[in-house]
Parts: sequence; C-alpha cells; structure tokens
Amino acid sequence: MKKFLNTFAYLTAAAVLFCALPSHAKIVFKDPKKDDKGPGKYKYPTHKSYKKGDFDLRKVVIKKSGSNVIFKVTLRNRIKDVWKSKSWGGNGFSVQFVQIYIAKGKKKGFKRSLPGLNVKFAKKWQKVVLLSPQGKTRLKSEINLKAKRFKKGIVIPQTTRAQGKNIIAVVPVAALGGYSEKWGFQVIVQSNEGYPRKKDLLTRPVNEYPGKHRFGGGHDKDCDPHVIDILAGKAKGKSSEKRKQYKALVYKCGKGRKLAVLPFVYK
Repeated sequence: MKKFLNTFAYLTAAAVLFCALPSHAKIVFKDPKKDDKGPGKYKYPTHKSYKKGDFDLRKVVIKKSGSNVIFKVTLRNRIKDVWKSKSWGGNGFSVQFVQIYIAKGKKKGFKRSLPGLNVKFAKKWQKVVLLSPQGKTRLKSEINLKAKRFKKGIVIPQTTRAQGKNIIAVVPVAALGGYSEKWGFQVIVQSNEGYPRKKDLLTRPVNEYPGKHRFGGGHDKDCDPHVIDILAGKAKGKSSEKRKQYKALVYKCGKGRKLAVLPFVYK
C-alpha cells in the first residue's frame, strides 16, 4: 500500500509539474479527434471493454525533469482499468498499449517496428518506450522471448500509470541515452493483448472483420499495420493530419507486398 501511495504521489507531482511549466519548455504534439481508424477504415472490437475513443490519440507532452523524462499521452476517453490489471501485476489500466519510438539521428538503429505492429519507419530509431498495462516482469519476459534483437533499444519506464485521460510514464534520462528536443518521435497507439500470438509482443491484431477482441477493417494476413492511431504531419492537431495518417499507414498485400512506412515528427 505504501509503495502504491508513493508511486501515486510521484505521478501526481509529475502531472502538476506539467501544468506549471511554460509551453516552450515542453515538447508538445497534438493529434486530431476521431482518427482512431488506422489507415482510415479500421473498426473497434465488438466487446464492451472497447469504447470508441479509447485509442484516439489527442496529445503528447514530453519534458525533462531533473534526471528523468516524463511522457504524458492523452487519449479522447477517460482511461479505465476494465480488466482489473492490478490483479495481474499491471499498471492500473487495461486495453491500451502505447509505443513511443525515438529517432536520435544516429546511423545505427532499427527500421522495423517491434513484433506485432507490422510497420517500418522512414528513419532508423534507437529507442522505444513501452507504456503498457503489463507489469515489468511480464514485459521483460515477452521481450526476451520475442524481441531480443531489439532489446538494447527497448525502454521500460520506471513508473507507468493512468490518470484521467492520460497515461503518464517516468523514464530515467540515462535509459534513453540522453535527452534532446531535436529528436524525432512517433507515438503508436495499439491495444494490449494478454494472450498474444506466438510472435507478437503483447499486441492485438487487426483482421478483415471485427470480432469480440479483434479490430476489423484490415487483412487476415500479416500485411496490414496493427496500428490504431499515430502522429502525422506536423502534429499540430489539424484536421488535415487525418489524411496524412491514413496515407502513412497505406499497405499492400499479395504480390508486391509492402508494409506501411511511418514518419517521425519533430518539435
């Protein structure tokens, strides 16, 4: 109980810090409302656990605070712990899973996403921060089983917690290998899958037709992006950025198969 209260107090203090900071001291990205459709036609699962807007990215704020970097991801709906994640060692929310990819401008890195997203990137990334409802033990186990080659680039936050419409994560600067407002970022909103497919890193697939726990509007073969929302354009939250997202997530199946290629956004 004491540990929980300390964590809650720490994250509350982090939230207050964001409110007090001038806008120029933060990296702020915005995303338009109601574009949580992947390439434009994705549909939510039919089970009551998934409410329209649960995966609709609205805002991302990134700020260095002492020896830590605080990431705050805002979604359209208030975030709920519908599956009672605390019972399995989770972080107090259930259906969302956010991956924040960081391009630091170095030559070495990765162009493929972590397993289960089915996307590539226009530039190489060096770090990815996982904002997952899963506990650290489960995350580490899954990474060792399915994403070992990416391991040096994967960052599990020191703390992750939902607060209102926000998921807030605290990451040591050292875990990111520094901090720069010149880095590129891409924020991918996905869904946490507690019983993932053999090669997927806790991600929920998108099928041709929606099901109880499957998004629809994609393809039954692994050629479509298993991505519900991203940042696009200049990430100012303009309506025109919806089209840029849909274009970035275009893919091709069958002969000449092509994965979607995602851009990075910059301050």
